[in-house]
Amino acid sequence: MKEKDIKKRALKAAFPYTVPIMTGFLFLGTAYGIYMNVLGFPAVYPIIMSLTIFAGSMEFVTANLLLGAFDPLNGLILTLMVNARHLFYGISMLDKYKNTGWKKFYLIFGMCDESFSVNLTADIPEDIDKGWFMFFVTLLNHLYWFTGAALGGLFGGLLEFNAEGLEFVMTALLVVIFLNQWMKEKQHYSSLVGVTATILCLVLFGSSDFLIPAMVLILAVLTIFRDPIERAGESQ
Repeated sequence: MKEKDIKKRALKAAFPYTVPIMTGFLFLGTAYGIYMNVLGFPAVYPIIMSLTIFAGSMEFVTANLLLGAFDPLNGLILTLMVNARHLFYGISMLDKYKNTGWKKFYLIFGMCDESFSVNLTADIPEDIDKGWFMFFVTLLNHLYWFTGAALGGLFGGLLEFNAEGLEFVMTALLVVIFLNQWMKEKQHYSSLVGVTATILCLVLFGSSDFLIPAMVLILAVLTIFRDPIERAGESQ
């Protein structure tokens, strides 16, 4: 099969997985562009930042950093704190990203929460190139966010837009992805570990500090009990 046909088939397979994300990213990206506009930044700022940073939460934070005193060390520490979860995403995707060639670099750069969830859990047909599938999932999600940010930056001054509560769109999407994965699993040990560890850390550390401890605990438990969990899955 020609390379062009391989890409087309992968794009066609990837697009339906990204449609729900498109809805959320266009709204949130537009809200981000409008937010930058309200702060006094020209449209070129959200456009370039959405292309080069592509980390929704951090882009909102960066807007405030740009208005403050120059403090790169604080910016670095804050970025690591906000996006520390991506360290664990990366570990989870080590096997997935093998043998993807040059695409691996873009897959690493563009791995947001939603792309990670889709690429980790999607049932990719055997006749679809997995590397190109994951690449197009990541690229499409990146384009959705960029488009929303560009529209918000360009036309934000002309719109009155109430974005209150809109951040819950992506939370709801991730819940749906989790439930879909739960229904596909033959056994739910990994999911139960994730839910239990998260609730435990939420109780112990509070809503503002639970995320990193929860991910550390999940990683530790799944690493320690990896063999029995895999054997249990194979036996069913």
